Amino acid sequence: MIEITEAAAKRIQSGMDQEGIADGGLRVGIKAGGCNGLSYIFKWEQAPADGDQVFEGHGGTRIFVDPKSFKYLDGTVLDCDPNMLGQNLVLRNPNATTECGCGLSFGV
Repeated sequence: MIEITEAAAKRIQSGMDQEGIADGGLRVGIKAGGCNGLSYIFKWEQAPADGDQVFEGHGGTRIFVDPKSFKYLDGTVLDCDPNMLGQNLVLRNPNATTECGCGLSFGV
């Protein structure tokens, strides 16, 4: 399960409006690299891919997560950074044993 806070849902909806994506969502995933071994990725998409887990937040906002990424993201809370006026999405990942200062890279 990945929880999407109300603040994150509003930020995602705002981004989708700016990108002109009416019915899609935000892909949240991981890739190898970064300061601590793995990095988070965010990408706007029109629809989920086959095999994706789809999580819904406030107002019907959706995120798409591929199976490989989900094993590292299960239990995560997607939120907005209150220090950046709610403009930056942040992941509170209970599976991360280390994180870099910017919060975009982690280790397990």
